[in-house]
Amino acid sequence: MRRVWSMLPFALVGVALLLDPGTAGPAWWNLVAQVVLFTLAAAVPGHLTRHVSYVDVAWPWGLVAIGLVTLFTADELTVPTVAVALTYLAMGARMGLWSLVMTVKHGWWTPGSTKVELPRYLYQRRRWERQGFRSEAWSVQYEIWLQGLANASVLAVPAFVVAADDQRPLSVWFWAALVLWAASYVLESVADRQKQRFAAGGKRGTCDRGLWRYSRHPNYFFQWMQWNALVLLALPSLPARFDDTTPLVWALLTLGLFFASWTLYVTLTKHTGARPAEYYSLRKRPDYALYQATTNMFFPGPVKTPRQGAE
Repeated sequence: MRRVWSMLPFALVGVALLLDPGTAGPAWWNLVAQVVLFTLAAAVPGHLTRHVSYVDVAWPWGLVAIGLVTLFTADELTVPTVAVALTYLAMGARMGLWSLVMTVKHGWWTPGSTKVELPRYLYQRRRWERQGFRSEAWSVQYEIWLQGLANASVLAVPAFVVAADDQRPLSVWFWAALVLWAASYVLESVADRQKQRFAAGGKRGTCDRGLWRYSRHPNYFFQWMQWNALVLLALPSLPARFDDTTPLVWALLTLGLFFASWTLYVTLTKHTGARPAEYYSLRKRPDYALYQATTNMFFPGPVKTPRQGAE
């Protein structure tokens, strides 16, 4: 029942997208696209290999699907609609191409191999044990389809709410949100590149250079900020949804919009992001405990002394 309750908010927001006349068309197409994508790219190979890692292939390409659905189902290709679609395409393609490289590198297709599962999903197995979940096959499918449900619901809300508002004028708010998204996208890429250069340079220990000096996970932070920018981008279009649908559906869409930010925050800090990454970093790097004591985990901030502690 715990897992059913965790899926309920996503399901309610998904239903709201399907019931709102302005978002129903793209929501149905997106639902079909996510089901097909997650079945073929994650659920089936996940069943054969018992690897959750396939979700890292399905979910970014699911963002690409949201962007394409937004473009091809819009009644009118306004500047805001095209802009929000392109943000999804850019985010999804960037992570999706990386996931394909990792698929080849780790050989996730190998039946029965447990050594190639990504560390964050090995950490998930520890959670399953603590929570008393005994069926590995069911747990793998739950993790995969929870993300699929998120792609079909809360993560699609910003795009479909913007696209449904074809009378929206351009404003300073729109451009500010778009600039915030672009800056966050670039800074996430910079953080990843800084980490790659550190590793490629043969340096041992923990990367504390560049953006990593101010946050232990700057790539995660700026990924989260991209979603906050999308929420801000969609906010001015919410009043138009109130005029076209019922108060209950409008309330669910509004909650879904903010839940998109919350979902990414929890995922990136606790579920499959910072927490499992740090669990293994502490065991691999002797200097990581000091890094934890002097550097904020998520939100960038000044370097601290060990006595002050960290976020």
